[in-house]
Amino acid sequence: MATINIVKRKKVIQQLADYICSQTLSHPVRVGIDGVDGAGKTYLADELADAISDRNVIRASIDGFHHPKEHRYQKGRLSAEGYYKDSFNNQALIDSLLEPLGPSGNLEYRKAVFDYRTDSIVDAPLEQAKSNDVLIVDGVFLFRPELQDYWDIKIFVDVPFEVTIPRAIERYADGDEEETRKHYRERYVPGQEIYFRESFPKEKADIVIENEDFGNPNLTMQE
Repeated sequence: MATINIVKRKKVIQQLADYICSQTLSHPVRVGIDGVDGAGKTYLADELADAISDRNVIRASIDGFHHPKEHRYQKGRLSAEGYYKDSFNNQALIDSLLEPLGPSGNLEYRKAVFDYRTDSIVDAPLEQAKSNDVLIVDGVFLFRPELQDYWDIKIFVDVPFEVTIPRAIERYADGDEEETRKHYRERYVPGQEIYFRESFPKEKADIVIENEDFGNPNLTMQE
């Protein structure tokens, strides 16, 4: 069974890669991979980047576009509204990455502007893309109104909270488990629910990946 699962996942990833590479645009194909924390966005993005062999892939993450800690927590460390509205510098993501690689962009981009771990500005180099490159960005809240029109392909990784929260607890096993649960219960999950109510990311996606069973992902192309 494990072998069959691995084969199926590889087929789904290759199907995604082939679809992305079939797009013919005058600028890099900008792919956003959205979903709740613990859905498997980053892993999927990395798999997808590895599967694209005939184009250069630019990999980035929303994590490179955080606001400073003072801004992120201005409504409180457990604020759900603060998580959704104050975590990320969406304009910097547009100005540094999405717009330069778009239809009227100059192809000069930066993959990050801020390091949330050190709470400091990142002096990322200005890089030059080619028009047939592929940009793959993973992160939360990518299909919010400010960003939704900057993606050429929107992929939503769909996993229920009852699966993602245990995954997150396992990821942060070295920390305080109860404190982690509290943050998910009061900040992260309610923040995502605000996003779902206001932005309908799954409905906006071009492709939905059901990733609850990691070995058996299901891909749905949406109209």
